Amino acid sequence: MRCVGDEDRSTQGSRRRALTRAIRADADVTVDLSELSFADPSLMLDLAMLARRLRARGRSLLLCGAQPQIRTLIQMVGLHKLPGIELQGSARALA
Repeated sequence: MRCVGDEDRSTQGSRRRALTRAIRADADVTVDLSELSFADPSLMLDLAMLARRLRARGRSLLLCGAQPQIRTLIQMVGLHKLPGIELQGSARALA
């Protein structure tokens, strides 16, 4: 799954299809955040919900490539501390 540009409450509806596919995944899910420039807590809540549903199916969620401002948001809301979520290096570290 890939998040690009700005993600906020107004784009929540357009995320639903991707989230539904991710929930049904037969393997761990990777979310590429390298092209995400802005996000609000609604995206973090959606990712937390996704991780919870994946965890119930024995899967995990890998967040990778987060820009510094996105990494800060992830850490502020504590998303990276939830079971089944792994936060990998920043976009610069992955490039």
